[in-house]
Amino acid sequence: MEFQTVTISIPQGCNCIFGQTHFIKTVEDLYEIMRSSCPQAKFGLAFTEASGDCLIRFEGNDQALQEAAVANLEKIAAGHLFLIFLKDAFPINVLNAIKACPEVCSIFCATANPVEVVIAETAQGRGVMGVIDGYRPKGIEQEKDRQARHSLLRKLSYKL
Repeated sequence: MEFQTVTISIPQGCNCIFGQTHFIKTVEDLYEIMRSSCPQAKFGLAFTEASGDCLIRFEGNDQALQEAAVANLEKIAAGHLFLIFLKDAFPINVLNAIKACPEVCSIFCATANPVEVVIAETAQGRGVMGVIDGYRPKGIEQEKDRQARHSLLRKLSYKL
């Protein structure tokens, strides 16, 4: 078994949601979830089959984001994964609906941070062992940091 990392190239101004799923119907179901949960969002999504034709399936309402999702899953090259790039929305707007999708097994990350995917490769194929989402902690929150956090949440209208 060999291990390696693959970097997800997140398009400028986007967030990504990366997870594991299990069925070809995922593409249509995730498309419907994105459109109904957050109609103003621009997004592209891709899904890798793990049997049959073993194709990368894709949908979305933004061609560049669809192409980016496909290109990233081509680099990862493991089956039964999905990747969504979204713009003009945040993962928090759609994440619970995605988690409730019957085909979705797990979410590895939902982020705008740099992401490295840890891959294991065997004679059979490749699989995701986990992700590295962002950077390691640099310290402990101080009062000024706490105030900045409160201000940001109110600026984004997530708190009163």
